[in-house]
Amino acid sequence: MPGEEQHREIRDSFRELVNMTPSALEKWLATDESRAAGQHKDGGESTGHASGRAIVDILRKNKGDLSDADYAHMRKVTGYIRRHLAQRPSGDVRDTRWRHSLMNWGHDPLDDR
Repeated sequence: MPGEEQHREIRDSFRELVNMTPSALEKWLATDESRAAGQHKDGGESTGHASGRAIVDILRKNKGDLSDADYAHMRKVTGYIRRHLAQRPSGDVRDTRWRHSLMNWGHDPLDDR
């Protein structure tokens, strides 16, 4: 079972990479572009879209309310975002499936914050 130090590292990485607010992410997840992005199993919801809904829940929780499952998902999210950022296509990414997929995971690569 991870200790508090590992939990802190996971939270820090998650906060660093997830740069969308819960309300901005919820608004994005309601769009057709969001629903179209990512891998869809059996024509259903994409993995990233489902992840986005879980991220909204995590972002709205207090640190003390985070479960082991939340920490596992946070670790999955940071890994996905890092791998996906390394595959950035050239040119304008504003309206690309690459950006849309990342946004489903809570990261807008055009947000410089």
